[in-house]
Amino acid sequence: MTASARGLFRATGKHSKPVPARLLDGSLEIVEHLERETDDFYPTPAQATRAFLFAEQERLRDFQTIWEPAVGDGAMSREMKALGFDVFGSDMVDRGCGATIRSFYDFNACDAPSRAIATNPPYQECGFRHANARWLKHGLDVLGIEYMALLLNWTWPGAGGLAGFWADHPAARVYLMRWKIDFTGQGAPPMLNAWFVWDRAWQGETVLRMLDRKDARQGELFAMEAARPP
Repeated sequence: MTASARGLFRATGKHSKPVPARLLDGSLEIVEHLERETDDFYPTPAQATRAFLFAEQERLRDFQTIWEPAVGDGAMSREMKALGFDVFGSDMVDRGCGATIRSFYDFNACDAPSRAIATNPPYQECGFRHANARWLKHGLDVLGIEYMALLLNWTWPGAGGLAGFWADHPAARVYLMRWKIDFTGQGAPPMLNAWFVWDRAWQGETVLRMLDRKDARQGELFAMEAARPP
């Protein structure tokens, strides 16, 4: 774990530029780089989750429970529960959302709480350089997960070391989010993110689709759900 967020904001290979950081009083201060959060904890803004749910809700409803193994403070699971999904949350750190405190790697194929995963995983566990895609391999190879949706850096599959993994486990669908997500409240990083979906029910080439932050249909989706009788 590095002391700075250069691992989170890497993409160009250039030296990082000073960035504006929002202070507690709401003012901005120019700093050399944003500090990396402990345990790669970056809560997912609601818009990113809602865009994903709008796109994948029909497939997700094929599963009785959705597993969120990096649930954090529950930001993503709350959005899923708002649409009526049953969510099992787990994490290595207790952040007060009632999660089962257990490492993702401690689960095995026999006690995995669901065949479907949707989460914003610790990025360093998904890359090649530090972890050799350990998180993804555990989910797909060890646990045999049927459906796995991960929020990752758009450039993630471009790492040369991941060529073998991608050849063995091509994603079914990739949703590029056409806005820069501010995970820290200190300004959006110089990168785009995407939802990568592995789905064993899919046959064929990887499908690329786009998601927009201000897609009105997302609002309609939640409005219709709120109007449903209990």
